[in-house]
Amino acid sequence: MNLSQRLASAKHREGISGTHEAVGMTVSHIESPVSGIASDHVALADVSGSPEPADSLRAAASETLVTEPTVRSTDSLARLKAEAREQLFARLGNRLSDTSLDETQLHELVRKELIQLVQVTETPLKSEERRRLIREVTDDVLGYGPLQALLDDDSITEIMVNGPDNVFVERTGRLTRSEVHFASEEHLRRVIERIVSRVGRRIDESSPLVDARLEDGSRVNAIIPPLAFSGSSLTIRKFGKVPLRVEDLVARDSLTPAMVELLRACVQAKLNILVSGGTGTGKTTMLNVLSSFIPSDERIVTIEDAVELQLQQDHLVRLEARPRNIEGRGEITIRDLVRNSLRMRPDRIIVGEVRGGESLDMLQAMNTGHDGSLSTLHANTPRDAISRLETMVLMAGMDLPLRAIREQIASAVDVIVHLTRLRDGTRRVTNVTEVQGMEGDIVTLQDAFAFDYHAGVDHTGRFLGTTKSTGVRPQFTERILDQGIALPHEVFGIPDPRAVRR
Repeated sequence: MNLSQRLASAKHREGISGTHEAVGMTVSHIESPVSGIASDHVALADVSGSPEPADSLRAAASETLVTEPTVRSTDSLARLKAEAREQLFARLGNRLSDTSLDETQLHELVRKELIQLVQVTETPLKSEERRRLIREVTDDVLGYGPLQALLDDDSITEIMVNGPDNVFVERTGRLTRSEVHFASEEHLRRVIERIVSRVGRRIDESSPLVDARLEDGSRVNAIIPPLAFSGSSLTIRKFGKVPLRVEDLVARDSLTPAMVELLRACVQAKLNILVSGGTGTGKTTMLNVLSSFIPSDERIVTIEDAVELQLQQDHLVRLEARPRNIEGRGEITIRDLVRNSLRMRPDRIIVGEVRGGESLDMLQAMNTGHDGSLSTLHANTPRDAISRLETMVLMAGMDLPLRAIREQIASAVDVIVHLTRLRDGTRRVTNVTEVQGMEGDIVTLQDAFAFDYHAGVDHTGRFLGTTKSTGVRPQFTERILDQGIALPHEVFGIPDPRAVRR
């Protein structure tokens, strides 16, 4: 019997209350023979001098009387939760997506309906179980369902859903399987649609993949059948409620104090910086940290596919690309936004990630007076970052000679900060590399800092090495010092050349 039928049968249950009492008497009679059997065994044990059989029987009887009702209660609660969820969707229907209702009114509406449904249930519920049921069903209907608890857990950095029954999470760089699951594929699809609709995106069979974000800026990617063969897939890259600061990265050994001094000076001196690394290495976090060094009196324009950066400055303009609508129109690309930003009088242009033809516009901006620009790209090494940048410039559709592209890159980019997620799960800045210029047809690079892999690992598998200075002073330090920005010579572990000249 479902919840909608239980209200109609309430009076009928009152008429059969006597039957429940009779059943209770029968249960009490059934229990007495068990007690008798236990007593007989105790008597036999006294004669034989061995109490083990009686103790075993008592334990078995206790386990039977305690465990089975608990299991039945858990099953009943799960069944009641599923029925309440379906009844709510049936009763409220389109009102759940009514834009005229704000979040508070919607929660109140759902809560009232839930209380009515719980009151007519035949399953006896304790007050704690009642509160838990209302909370979990509200999360299912208005929130993110089973994922809500994972999103509230600050120790989890990433959530990966591979169909309704397979949910994995990342903690401290390690993947583990979670016990949570969705009731069905339809349940998972409802949660995905709720996420993407809140940021003005859509996902359906005609547009089966989407990039979106949560209210706190966490990155979301979803893909559904027919592209996802084994069921809908959802990936959430969580961002902390409080953005990580440079002190946090130093405490986690992602950066060293010497690297912080150098990068702060590079940003203040308006050097153009690229942050490179693989997936999940912390490129966006590093971009946030680098942007914190930008003076508060400068105008910043950020351009992203989906808004993720968490800059703290006041003079900030945030631009977000827009996908095409259901008619295939209205698309605004990152490249369009980069071109538009040049007319917005920016002191700094920050592109969340370059992945296509916008890289050419970005390089042109860097080479035409917009110094101090920042961006990220996917690459395995600093050298690979240069090669990827060349490829992406060619994607712009301009028939440029390869040497001309490399000259643009060598002239525009000053520093590459490369991040790596190591085997122990930690994320480290493994290279701070200077782009020195061209030698023949090759863009020349020189590491200022490089990670020491030769230090080995400890007994837990954690790398013992740190990112150390190579002892080579980058050429751009002259530009930094000429602008009156302090850069201690101890950063590179070598004597100050100006002091030597004096």
